Amino acid sequence: MRILSILLLSALLATALAEAPYRVISVTGEGTVQASPDLATLSIGVTTQGDTAASALGSNSAALAKVMDRLRAAGIEDRDLQTTGLSLNPNWTSDESGNSRISGYLASNQLTVRVRALPMLGAVLDAAVADGANTLNGLTFGLADPKPLQDQARQAAVADAIARAKLLVEAAGGKVGPVVSITEQPGFSPPMPMFRADAAMGAPVPVASGEVGVTAQVSVVLEIAE
Repeated sequence: MRILSILLLSALLATALAEAPYRVISVTGEGTVQASPDLATLSIGVTTQGDTAASALGSNSAALAKVMDRLRAAGIEDRDLQTTGLSLNPNWTSDESGNSRISGYLASNQLTVRVRALPMLGAVLDAAVADGANTLNGLTFGLADPKPLQDQARQAAVADAIARAKLLVEAAGGKVGPVVSITEQPGFSPPMPMFRADAAMGAPVPVASGEVGVTAQVSVVLEIAE
């Protein structure tokens, strides 16, 4: 009976020790890594007007074909050309009495272009405008393979979190222990580069690509050592 009591007491003590709360600190770290972009994506378009829907669409198709041919001649591959929007709408006008009527048709075709050789970006814009592109809806810079930069940002975020935890705990007179858990916050935040264009379009369009950056955030829980 005495041996059974000792065994039971030992088991209860072991359970209590296993369930004993330990002190932890939870911090959030952030890491940002910058790099020069190696990819540009621009959205250009052709908008035409015609007396009939067929004439508007026909003129638009012919103009866009010239734009695409010029882009190919400038070194853009077919895999980097994608139609992303096509519309054909009546052009409504009102007379002095307020009556509405159709006074022609508007056709619009949007094209997304990826430029992998950034030094030729200005020339690509010039080529597109020279052959009929009359809308520019956006230009963004990025990386053809962002994963290495993302991994560096994750490493920097973890290091930042551990450094913050160490600073806080040591300021309170303690020491940090091992890492209990790491949770990555969803999403990356790339800073937006600058873009500027010469309104005269007389020379190759000047473009400032700047840098693109990837930001990662992680939540880290660490023990506080006794």
